[in-house]
Amino acid sequence: MCTDFTNLNKACPKDFYPLPCLGRLVVGSAGHEVFDFIDASQGYHQIRMAPEDEEKTAFITEYGLYCWRVMPFGLKNEGTTYQRMVNDIFAKQIGRNMEIYVDDMLVKSKVKAEHLLNLRETFSRLRSSRLKLNTEKCSFGVVSEKFLGYIRSARGIEPNPDKIEALLGMKPPNSYKEVQKLTDVWQL
Repeated sequence: MCTDFTNLNKACPKDFYPLPCLGRLVVGSAGHEVFDFIDASQGYHQIRMAPEDEEKTAFITEYGLYCWRVMPFGLKNEGTTYQRMVNDIFAKQIGRNMEIYVDDMLVKSKVKAEHLLNLRETFSRLRSSRLKLNTEKCSFGVVSEKFLGYIRSARGIEPNPDKIEALLGMKPPNSYKEVQKLTDVWQL
């Protein structure tokens, strides 16, 4: 189901809640030996709409008029709303034994002996907040895995081989305009 929320989004004020800095998240996982990569299932759909806002998401089908009871995809502030929610849920863990970027979660442990405790703490918070996981995208007890576009391991941070391959496969720029495009894309 895809609903066009253009008019609703124009009427809603922007939520300026900050998303985490990707570089800080990747660097924040340095010096850890064991990782769990956890992905929330249908992230935004796990957030209940405020009852007074449900009617604002109304849509018509051949079977009648309906409204969303959970946050649908396409609302202006869905990313910041979700980030605020997970920051509140995992506030005592973020930076210490966990890093989160929207629905991508990383549980990190400096030594294997403490790893089960860190994972138990995470699952306890997931259970109490009733967050569900996408088990197909979760990896547990690993020493190396892709996280936010980088390879995260006990050795440190490494570039993603897929991105290196894409870069090596590019043809060199032939004009000033092509150089400008590259620097915009790569933010150089």
